[in-house]
Amino acid sequence: MRQLLLAIHFIIFFTAATLLHSQPLSHSGEPPYKEGETLTYELSYTWGGVNTDVGQGTAKMNYSDGFYNPVITGKTYKFYDIFFKVREHFESKFSDSTFRPVMFYRKSEEGKYWAENRYRFDDMNGKIYATVRKRNKPETDTVLTYTPYTFDLVSLFYNCRAMDFASLETGVKYPITFAIDKEIYNLYFIYHGKETKKIKGLGTFRTMKFSASLVAGEIFTGKDEIYIWVSDDKNIIPLLFESKVLVGTVTGRLKSWSNLKYPMTSKVK
Repeated sequence: MRQLLLAIHFIIFFTAATLLHSQPLSHSGEPPYKEGETLTYELSYTWGGVNTDVGQGTAKMNYSDGFYNPVITGKTYKFYDIFFKVREHFESKFSDSTFRPVMFYRKSEEGKYWAENRYRFDDMNGKIYATVRKRNKPETDTVLTYTPYTFDLVSLFYNCRAMDFASLETGVKYPITFAIDKEIYNLYFIYHGKETKKIKGLGTFRTMKFSASLVAGEIFTGKDEIYIWVSDDKNIIPLLFESKVLVGTVTGRLKSWSNLKYPMTSKVK
């Protein structure tokens, strides 16, 4: 689910955060979200031809005193906790003028894996002051050195939504950079062009299709890519993602939304 939320938030998360041709993230101007926006995703798993909904993720935007404060949560349904319990809480705080993060918090429970991250960003000196806790291990303090184009996963998600999509070229690998735990990861995403896509339970939408590389872990192999379909309208909302995992395929689809900044004009039927 850590990677699922990475997905939902690069989405889905076009996953990560980011340099465009080694240049600062090019914003389209007015951000495509507002206070109160809530996106809910259904997470499913397919194996042996059987598709099962196993969990849910939610991204909610809060705002106060010049800072956006989005919170992303995810969990498996109670029945599936027996097999692999997941509880996720991601939170970021970033400026409404620079879009740069000042704080990040993460608490993750994935089966036997448990971790907590607390970040304080110091843009003046290019440092992240990170406190990391993991199950049965002492708390550690780490200082990460980063570029002005490195984000946490949550601020990354919202920064990606504010990109100037008109400037993207199909088939080009765009570098992306994000921090999690005690590491900074350099990955990439690719824009594949526009596509009409049917989303289960919602209808058919005009979308923009992306793929992104993923970090290897307990769920993903690190060799496969995640595919992401984003609404081709002013909201730039991740509608669907899918990726092969160690066994089977993981899918996330938008289930519901509320308090969008703009009408969902990408829906065609």
